[in-house]
Order: sequence, then C-alpha cells, then structure tokens
Amino acid sequence: MSQTLPAGTDRRHLRRQQTIEEIIEVAVRLMATSGVAGLSLGDVARQVGVRTPSLYGYFPSKNALYDAVFTRGARSILATIGAAEADITAVGSAYDALLLAGRVMGRWCMTNQVYAQLLFWRPVPDFTPSPQAYQPAVELVDRTRALFAGLRDRGLLRPDADLDAALRDWIVMVAGVVSQQLANAPEEDAETGRFIAALPSLTRMFTHEYGAGAYGARPAR
Repeated sequence: MSQTLPAGTDRRHLRRQQTIEEIIEVAVRLMATSGVAGLSLGDVARQVGVRTPSLYGYFPSKNALYDAVFTRGARSILATIGAAEADITAVGSAYDALLLAGRVMGRWCMTNQVYAQLLFWRPVPDFTPSPQAYQPAVELVDRTRALFAGLRDRGLLRPDADLDAALRDWIVMVAGVVSQQLANAPEEDAETGRFIAALPSLTRMFTHEYGAGAYGARPAR
C-alpha cells in the first residue's frame, strides 16, 4: 500500500527527513557506547550505510549533528516535564511537588543518558548549541521558575522567597544528584540508585530553607 504524504510534501523530502532521523538515532546509539565526545562521523556513516562525505549533505559538520541531538533532547525533556506539570501542581505541599519534579527529571536523565550529558554538561568543549536548539532549555527554566512562583502564590513557599535564588539552588541540587549518579553508577535503577535515593532528604532540606513554615510529616521513602 502506498504511503499518503501530507499536502505539499514530496517523496524526496520525506526520504531526506527519514535519513536525518536515522542519522541522529545512530549518533545517539554510538555515543551511548563510545562517549558523547567520542562521536565519529565515519562510524555514523558506516552504521547508516553511506559514505562519510554523504553525511555532509545532511549535516555540514559534526557540531551540526550535535546540535540536532541537543535539539531532540531539549524537546524531549521539555515534553516530559510538561506532561507531569498537572500532577506536580496538584499536590498540596512544596516538598511533594518538588520531590515529584526532581524524580521526573532524574528518571528522564537516567533513561536518556546521552541527551542528559549533552544538555546539562559540557562533554564536547568546542560545541555550543545554537539559539534555536537551546530555546526548549530556556523554556524549561522558565517553566520551573513558574512552578516556584505558583508554590509561593499558594503559600507553600515563604512569601519573601527569592525565586531566582531558589531556582539556582534547585538546579544545582538536582543536577548534582544526577551528575553523581551518571558518573558513578549509570547502570543503577532510576528510582533506587544510590545518589537518586538522596532526593527525598535533599528536597526536605530545600523546603526547610524556602518552605513556608513546617513542610508536614515526612512521607515514607
């Protein structure tokens, strides 16, 4: 059965987009085994089944391929957090909301380790994401700040809480947990890994600093 193409889309364009997606998927798979900085366009080409010069018809440089991977990762984490927002904002305490948000982030990073390394660390010293690729990451920070503002408006954070400072401390805390987990035990479970397991106690300390009064009974770990 022939494939029905969207209006204005020709088969050549469709094949090109499919090849681009395949190249990105192969690059991510190779980076998972050889390291993000160890990506080889020659290896990508062999896996895709083309000659290395042919890749330049899709990506003019290795950094352009990194940019495409960064874009896909940034969109993925933004969509993941967006899908969890209703649950995060529905809970009745800052502790529960932030612990849920931290676990969603930690779970995504453990499941998407290549994307996490490229998004949140600098494994490729000469790569800087393009403004277009970075935009979803900017939106993620904006949404997180809005989460803190919402918690403060609901009386769950101190009314005088400095949201910029809270956001900074939260990012440092969660990124630190994930960094230690990926660096020391990337094979462990995303729920019970030895560093991921620190999220409840660290979130408790965070809400002790920024929360409005007592943060309630400590839930079971």
